[in-house]
Amino acid sequence: MRRKIIAGNWKMNLTLPEAEKLADALLNNFTQANGAGMILAPPAVYLQRLAEKTRQHPYIQVSGQNCSEHVAGAYTGEVSASMLASIGVKYCIIGHSERRAIFHESDSQLAAKANRLLENNVSPIFCCGETLPQREAQAHTTTVKNQLVNGLFHLDARAIQRCVLAYEPVWAIGTGVTASPQQAQEMHLFIRRTLAEKYSKEIADRLPILYGGSVTASNAAELFSCPDVDGGLVGGASLKADDFLKILQAYKIPG
Repeated sequence: MRRKIIAGNWKMNLTLPEAEKLADALLNNFTQANGAGMILAPPAVYLQRLAEKTRQHPYIQVSGQNCSEHVAGAYTGEVSASMLASIGVKYCIIGHSERRAIFHESDSQLAAKANRLLENNVSPIFCCGETLPQREAQAHTTTVKNQLVNGLFHLDARAIQRCVLAYEPVWAIGTGVTASPQQAQEMHLFIRRTLAEKYSKEIADRLPILYGGSVTASNAAELFSCPDVDGGLVGGASLKADDFLKILQAYKIPG
């Protein structure tokens, strides 16, 4: 059975006291939902504090929001994969649409970031997704396939199994618009079939693929009912403990 993950991307939000209050509320009220685990991705300056808080928790892990493609050196303001690993971080988001759009990150950069993370035993949470014009032009599948091929498919079969994927329709991030369950399932199935073509059906069937795009407590259950959706990469709703816990509880094993 694939891992089921509810990941919260806090982005550039919260002061340290607010971050600790949110983390404590999640830790104190966490109830595992049908095997689903929780990943918290706070701003980098809070990572060590949250890694320490969650170290003994069996189902809650901490993730970076980004890392450098470089090993080390004169890269002011950057955070390396080895730095993340040294404080107990187990996951790191790469390729988020905001990083691609605002910071112009390229597929080659993301491929290098994936390498650096895996070299340090940190699992990449690799994001892919299309913009509204790309979807309207019926280029959404081609766009996502190219992102996978150019940013991730240089990995061998062993390395790819250490990754988590996240499909995020760019047109549904922070807009209040959510892909319909049918649209989400269609794209998750496409991604899984693309993985199967490159590696094998067995590997594709084991890889978690999360949905990211205005996931809320009210739409989570319907989205998570899709057979190829293995959880969510949650933005705004992850900043409220009650909402995020409701999203976690919305996950039900199909069948």
